[in-house]
Amino acid sequence: MSSHAHHPVLKKNQKLVQDVLVSACAPLSAYSILDVLRDQGFRAPLQVYRALDKLMEFGLVHKLESLNAFVACTHDACEANEPAAFMICEECESVSELGDTRLASHLGKLADHENFALKHTTVELHGRCKNCS
Repeated sequence: MSSHAHHPVLKKNQKLVQDVLVSACAPLSAYSILDVLRDQGFRAPLQVYRALDKLMEFGLVHKLESLNAFVACTHDACEANEPAAFMICEECESVSELGDTRLASHLGKLADHENFALKHTTVELHGRCKNCS
């Protein structure tokens, strides 16, 4: 689990959602998270989405748009506005987060070249991991 010490103390629901994602073996949808947390008092998807929004803002959780699912951040130095890249195995559903400053720099330069004000970037690479190849 990453230690994002510069972030505020998490509220109860945020901590519960983060703990579910940290212990998950694969990306989880908001509804899957809700199912896990029903015994903890979660009753509505909105409770999960609110917690996820804050966790993403803090850089503790990432959304995988292609899967409409969420994963816990695995890098201590992650920030919410930094580009994130993920390798997603289509066979076993494992997800690996990549931390590469060269990728972030290159994407920033491409956006600058087009006079595009880059706000958020998530790169998703789909294929087969080394265990499934």
